[in-house]
Amino acid sequence: MQDDPIRIVIAGGGTAGWMTAAALGRFLGEGFSVRLIESDAIGTVGVGEATIPQVRLFNQALGIDEDEFLAATQGSYKLGIEFVGWHTPGHRYMHAFGDIGRDVGLVPFQHYWRRALDLGSARPLSHYSLNEMAARAGRMHRGGPITARTIPPLPYAFHFDAGLYAAYLRRFAEALGVRRTEGRIADVERQGAEVRALRLASGERIEADLFIDCTGFYELLIDSDFEDWSHWLPCDRAVAVPCATGGEFTPYTRATAHAAGWQWRIPLRHRTGNGHVFSSRHMSEDEATAILLDNLDAEPVGEPRTLRFTAGKRREAWSGNVVGIGLSSAFLEPLESTSIFLIQSAIQRLLKLLPGKTVRPADRAEYNRQTDFEIERIRDFIILHYVLNERPEPFWAEMRAMELPNTLSAKLDLFAASGRITREHEELFTEVGWLQVMIGQGLLPEGYHPLAGAIPETELAEYMDTIEKLYAREVAQMPSHADFIARHSKKVPA
Repeated sequence: MQDDPIRIVIAGGGTAGWMTAAALGRFLGEGFSVRLIESDAIGTVGVGEATIPQVRLFNQALGIDEDEFLAATQGSYKLGIEFVGWHTPGHRYMHAFGDIGRDVGLVPFQHYWRRALDLGSARPLSHYSLNEMAARAGRMHRGGPITARTIPPLPYAFHFDAGLYAAYLRRFAEALGVRRTEGRIADVERQGAEVRALRLASGERIEADLFIDCTGFYELLIDSDFEDWSHWLPCDRAVAVPCATGGEFTPYTRATAHAAGWQWRIPLRHRTGNGHVFSSRHMSEDEATAILLDNLDAEPVGEPRTLRFTAGKRREAWSGNVVGIGLSSAFLEPLESTSIFLIQSAIQRLLKLLPGKTVRPADRAEYNRQTDFEIERIRDFIILHYVLNERPEPFWAEMRAMELPNTLSAKLDLFAASGRITREHEELFTEVGWLQVMIGQGLLPEGYHPLAGAIPETELAEYMDTIEKLYAREVAQMPSHADFIARHSKKVPA
């Protein structure tokens, strides 16, 4: 006689719910039943329309065709994020994906660049980033290098309509046997720390062995205290509105600093996503909305809507037999496009530590430990953008003066002294990510690795010049972003 299947119920749809359902449907075989409950009457937040390259791994693992996915989601490509006005008004820099320059032996490139800067033979850091050079030129390429095998790959991510992505994944998941139930959750039956069943407004009672809370800010199932990080990240509102296509069709996201926050710009095929993240202590909602509407590329599509949030995380992302995935687990403003990554990462972690009929405390504790480490390091990276500023407004002055997490202070002190950057365990952001933001925000290290002084000045100058010329030649052979998309458009199956 076959054992009863392990029952998994996902509460909530949207990006988090359907990413979870698609992955569980794809990787869990017989012995599991997966059911998703959502109500068409409840909207989703859907601000996460920009991603980082790891999303490609998620789609590839599911076996999703990239061209089909982009057509279905009105997607475009993303090579990095441009930051406008974050250091001083009008100043620009980019956190581009991919490598910066070339390391020599054990010594990272930034040490040679720092020495060359003193000698007058270095250009700005952006001239040694293939991704940034391509992004600034409005070009796109995927696959192997065009001009020379020594050229590094061009890592990329996507901009897409999160609602269309959820709909695409719903079709994918249901084809794999995931069962969807339309309905509103009216009651959560609990027994101690665990959820026993959900009761729908229709009266149906649904039991499960494991519940996954993807209800977003409603947080219907998760029962864990919230750790408030608003003393580090005080922005607590966002006004969002799409607009008609207009302006440059950039293969990068733009984040523009304003008096008490910042504005995102995400170019899709059919529209441009926009939003203004701000601190309600420093700016009214009406003022924030006016700033947003005054800085659109074209006419708005629909009315602006306001989202309210608090930066922070649940003390236990997995509590009892409930795992919070997405906004029910934590919220960090979408400055570095980490929202969808955190969903993806939580799914991967859950699959590795998947329980049977009984949730074992050791598995739950390890899940929570890994979750805490990951999101705390992402938090530090986001704070980094705020603290190193020279803007005149009160909001930005407060950000300069804040007391930093010890983990961030240690990174900044090490880099400021010697140009060294350490990456612990599986931190999301790499050394070159930290490098670009620290340099972009005006933090120039005092020194560099002594081995960087071993190269003669003329050879160092030639080395820097060669990298720039190789990358410029490669970018010149790439098609435009729009032409590349047109070449790879694919009809979506009915």
